[in-house]
Amino acid sequence: MTSLVFKVERMSTPCGELLIATDDEGALRGLDWVDHEFRLRQLLKQQYSKDAVQLTADSRAVSDASQLLGSYFAGDLRAIDALVVRTGGTPFQREVWAALRTIPAGQTLSYGALASRLNRPSAMRAVGMANGSNPVSIVVPCHRVIGADGSLTGYGGGLPRKRWLLEHEGVRIADFRRAA
Repeated sequence: MTSLVFKVERMSTPCGELLIATDDEGALRGLDWVDHEFRLRQLLKQQYSKDAVQLTADSRAVSDASQLLGSYFAGDLRAIDALVVRTGGTPFQREVWAALRTIPAGQTLSYGALASRLNRPSAMRAVGMANGSNPVSIVVPCHRVIGADGSLTGYGGGLPRKRWLLEHEGVRIADFRRAA
């Protein structure tokens, strides 16, 4: 069994503390909120099931991922577009995650519209499942996906964080029919 070792940094943000996992080449492998560390570990375990994943604390250096996320939270919303992301997952999940990265900051898309973009208009549920299995939230912006009725739907980090992220990106939350 191969062992994958990812360095983990903690980063304070206006809406909570993040865990940032990068590989030896600096590629982002995992990103989640500290209060959801268990989910991050589970997602990484699912993606790399044939490999053992180790998360090691690294307090010596600040990664490019951490710096670019800092810029994002400081208002440079496009800073995270430059981040190299390397994920496991199934080919379909990776296809969905790549499509998520094409949704610009300040815009939202429904699950159905995202499925249509992938030329799979009847795969809304599968798109939703892949969205929920995203191991690098914010950078692969699953928070930009909303319900077909315009509602603010689930987000692994919680609806208050989803609301904060969307407002940070300039989305008018008052436009949503149902919000947390």
